[in-house]
Formats: sequence, C-alpha cells, structure tokens
Amino acid sequence: MTAAWHALGQLASWPDLAEVRPSCGTGRALRSTRAEIAHFHSDSSVDLHLTVKAIRRFEHDLRHSTAIRLVPGSHWVTVRLECGSDVNLLMTLMSAALQAHDLAPDLDGVLSVRCNDSREAVLAHRARL
Repeated sequence: MTAAWHALGQLASWPDLAEVRPSCGTGRALRSTRAEIAHFHSDSSVDLHLTVKAIRRFEHDLRHSTAIRLVPGSHWVTVRLECGSDVNLLMTLMSAALQAHDLAPDLDGVLSVRCNDSREAVLAHRARL
C-alpha cells in the first residue's frame, strides 16, 4: 500500500471527513461539512484545501518543506507523500485545514473548488503555447 492510500484510509476514518467523488474528476476525495478538503490524485500526491488565510499563516514553513508545493493564487497545497513523515505532515495540515474551514469558511466561490491538479494542467498548457 502506498503512503497516499494509507493516508486516505486513516483520514477517511476521521468523524469530520467523508469520502466523495472529487469535483476535478481525478482520483478520490475527502469532504468536510463545509467543502472538499483533500484530493488524492495519485499514489504519491494529495491536494489539500488549506485556504488562502491558512496558507499565508504557515507560508514560511510550507515553503521550506520539500514535501509541499505551493501554486500562486491557489487555495490548495500539494503534499508529496513518499514516507511516513510526509503522512504525518499531511495529518497535521489536515487538522489545520479543518480548523481553517470551521473558523473562517473560504467563500471565494469557484476559485476555491479548483485543486492544484487542474491548475497544473492549465499552467503546463500555457507554458507550451
């Protein structure tokens, strides 16, 4: 079992999360009562809806983690899951994401729905033009 699927199994058992079909159409997702909060796109990466406010709050630390990828303007962070410590980081960030959504729901409409998986495709497409 890969780290991503192991993490999905752990997180799916949390009472505040339910497994759903991802709005982006790729992989599997977890949803809180307020929003889709995690998209598991592959065996090694997860997009986590952390919210802009939470990303700003933790940005310094997130930028220094080799397991995290930030996309400018995105409400999501991508977490690369290659080992147990990456899964632990995801669990910590999931707690922060749930808290961020409960304290100040991200009300930016459609922009907040787009995970980094779809943004990567757009950015890659623009780069080729």
